[in-house]
Order: sequence, then structure tokens, then C-alpha cells
Amino acid sequence: MAVKENLRPGGRSARVQASVHKAVRELLAETGRTEVTIPLIAAKAGVTPSTIYRRWGELQELLADVAVERLRPDMQPIDAGSGKADLQAWAEQYAEEMSSGPGREMIRDVLAAQTGANACKCCEYTRQQIVVIAERAKSRGETFPDVDLVMDQVVAPIMYRILFGDMPDIERVRALVERAVSATD
Repeated sequence: MAVKENLRPGGRSARVQASVHKAVRELLAETGRTEVTIPLIAAKAGVTPSTIYRRWGELQELLADVAVERLRPDMQPIDAGSGKADLQAWAEQYAEEMSSGPGREMIRDVLAAQTGANACKCCEYTRQQIVVIAERAKSRGETFPDVDLVMDQVVAPIMYRILFGDMPDIERVRALVERAVSATD
């Protein structure tokens, strides 16, 4: 079941979503993940379980929805003075945040959902960050790799290592950035 979009931003639907999301975050912080249930979330959020089932369908979709909101960047990428430096700073921070315990849990929640909509949202958040870096570099008169190339040669290897190994070390992240940036020279 796909997560329904808010039809009335700021209305009852937005208040319910905010209350339920807050309850999920608090319960995950207080208890083990296996102990979190929809009835428990509903009680903490002050809604009925049927409200949650109607909107999210199942627990995993709700967890994925909460994770997507937490994975949304809350600031622009750092301006380090050049496209390469901006990309390097961003990639190092991305690798660190995504490979942290909470980062890995959020990734697992997003990927475990039945629909791919939440994973697509996360991909788009990442893409938007790269677009900001690329536009900034181009406004300085610098050449910068295509956004898809950065996604394929920097973001994808970082995410693959996080999912199937360990955090990519800083030297590896820098090498990925160097390779992507040198592809435009």
C-alpha cells in the first residue's frame, strides 16, 4: 500500500502524520525495534490503530515513511570553495551519516517497505544535493561531472559498501570523488 500524500497541508491529516511520526521516533528510542507495534504507536500518538492502518497499511510502510522524513536533508551542502571540495565534503558527510547505526536502520526501513516510493524519495533527496553542488560549481565557471555520473560513481559505491560491508573509509570516498571529477577533465 502506498503512503498517501497530504491533501490538506496543515490540516488534520498533517497533525495525525506529525503525531504518529513523533510516536514512532520516541518508541524506537525507548524500546527495541521488535517491540514497536501499530497499537502501541496509536496509543502513544492518540489515534486509533485503524487510522494508522488506513494511512500506511502496515508497520513497515510507516517505519519507511518516518525514515524518509529523517533522511531528508535539512541544509544545503557545504560550500567549500570549489565543486570538487564541495563534493568531497558532502560525500564524506554522507558516508559517515548513512553508515552510522541510525543511518543504517533508516536505510533498512526504507528498503524493507513493499513499495519503492520511499526509496525513490531518498534517491531524489541525494540527487538534489548533487544538483546544488553542480550548479554552484558551474556558477563559478568550473567543469563538474554530470549528476548521473556522480550518482553512479560516488553515491552508489558508498551505499553499496554501507549495505553489504562497512563504512567506506575516507581514502576510498576521496578516491571516488577524484575519479568522478577527473572524468570531466
